Amino acid sequence: MDAGEDTRFALPAVDDPAATEVGVILLGLEGDRLLAGLGLARLADDPALVTQVVDQARHGVPDAGLPGLLETGKQHWRGLRSALGDPPSTSTPGSLRREWDRASARVAAAVPGAGAASLAYLTACVLRRADVDRIADRKDTDVVLEVPAG
Repeated sequence: MDAGEDTRFALPAVDDPAATEVGVILLGLEGDRLLAGLGLARLADDPALVTQVVDQARHGVPDAGLPGLLETGKQHWRGLRSALGDPPSTSTPGSLRREWDRASARVAAAVPGAGAASLAYLTACVLRRADVDRIADRKDTDVVLEVPAG
């Protein structure tokens, strides 16, 4: 670790990028929510896929809801995770924001042309790789995201 690198908790600077703060929020989501978000982000990056899902939902296709988004996110993650490299080491603690910035740059280089939402969710998935891989590799297809009441 660099002797000048301070790893204590610190609030973000006023001029820090907003995308980093979004990333900090995303990192607080459960792995299944990250994958469902990745599924939606993937669709939003591709107008044809968005149109297809909207049409399916209009015609009552059940996979057009959250389970379908989760499955889309799982497929997208499984297709890209090897290109994103190994998860970052957790042996030395560091600033969450600094780790986000490093991982985000790596993801942007590995997936050129991806939209902002996909890059954010992919970065969160990279940083939460153990949880996300466990969910993405599960064989059960009847996992339903719980929607809190109220």
